[in-house]
Amino acid sequence: MTAIGLDYTAAVHQSAGIGRYTRQMVKALAGIDSQSSYRLFVADAGRNFAPPLPGPNFAWRPTRLTERWLARLWYRLRLPLWIETWAGPLDLFHQPDFVLPPVKPGTRTIVTVHDLSFVRQPDSTMPGMAAHLNTWVPRSVKRADHVIAVSEATRQDLIELYQTPPEKITTLYHGVSDEFSPVKDPGELAAVRQKYGLKDRPFIFSVGTIQPRKNYRRLIQALAQIDGALTLVIAGSKGWYYQDIFAEVTRQGLEKRVHFLGFVADEDLPALYSTASLFVLPSLYEGFGLPLLEAMACGTPVITSNQSSLPEVVGEAGVLVNPYDVDTLANSMSQVLNDTNLQQHLIEAGQIQAKKFTWEKMATELLELYHQVLA
Repeated sequence: MTAIGLDYTAAVHQSAGIGRYTRQMVKALAGIDSQSSYRLFVADAGRNFAPPLPGPNFAWRPTRLTERWLARLWYRLRLPLWIETWAGPLDLFHQPDFVLPPVKPGTRTIVTVHDLSFVRQPDSTMPGMAAHLNTWVPRSVKRADHVIAVSEATRQDLIELYQTPPEKITTLYHGVSDEFSPVKDPGELAAVRQKYGLKDRPFIFSVGTIQPRKNYRRLIQALAQIDGALTLVIAGSKGWYYQDIFAEVTRQGLEKRVHFLGFVADEDLPALYSTASLFVLPSLYEGFGLPLLEAMACGTPVITSNQSSLPEVVGEAGVLVNPYDVDTLANSMSQVLNDTNLQQHLIEAGQIQAKKFTWEKMATELLELYHQVLA
């Protein structure tokens, strides 16, 4: 039985982002592959760490060493403390979170690169992370036997910025979970509004960590230009450099029209998407943009940026805007909100577009890639 190691650390410790990506990827793999032996490595695991496994051919390989300590050992001291120390002998190791740990000679390796925002948007990068990523991501890409990009835009960035051979990179898109579908039950919609303190006013919705790359400051400025009955609801934890985003609300006098919900549990998102009048993701750069898929699957019209991977995600099913142009963003939002025919077109096209992206499709292509790399 082929032994495949996976770093599952992000799935345990991160609610969104790469954590969600890794959880969905492994869940989908468990649904289609019973022939391989999967070892799930988890850093910073508690003494009694033993959550349910995704399948009978999966096993936990935890360590109580924290990610910070492992980074010191692996990347600062550069000790040959192989991942097999915990995972046991492996045929293949897949790192879904940018940076490969040391592996024994002969173990094949794959690394997933979600974006190169720390190169493209260095001023928006999490404090303290830029130097680490700029050092170790290119080394991991060079060392890996194969690289997964989550969009064609990221694939082109790898080729352009790291001179990675095109044949070494495979693009595998995210999927959208079945849980994301239109919620039509009035009671459920009312309950989620009540839970998050949202009144019956129509609202524009956006999802993502509160940080500069999400371009919330310009979204707030655009809101100031449109119908005063509309509110803006943003779901996402505080990230970094967020103070100016909150300050923009005060500068625009929109304290009663902008609501920051903080982190929102996955189970509440379908109802929030479904009750929103419009979903807007005006990011300056995204490796993929999963919330767009989720919104379209829930039957919500979308507006997004014409930058990076976002046009790949929405195709012809969303309105694309220059994220640096506040007036255009405001005008596009007003146009969609005031044109019921356009709304219906975007809803129907969005649901068709979202069906093209499934985790099962991603896992099937991933398993084929595993076999290719092993061969």
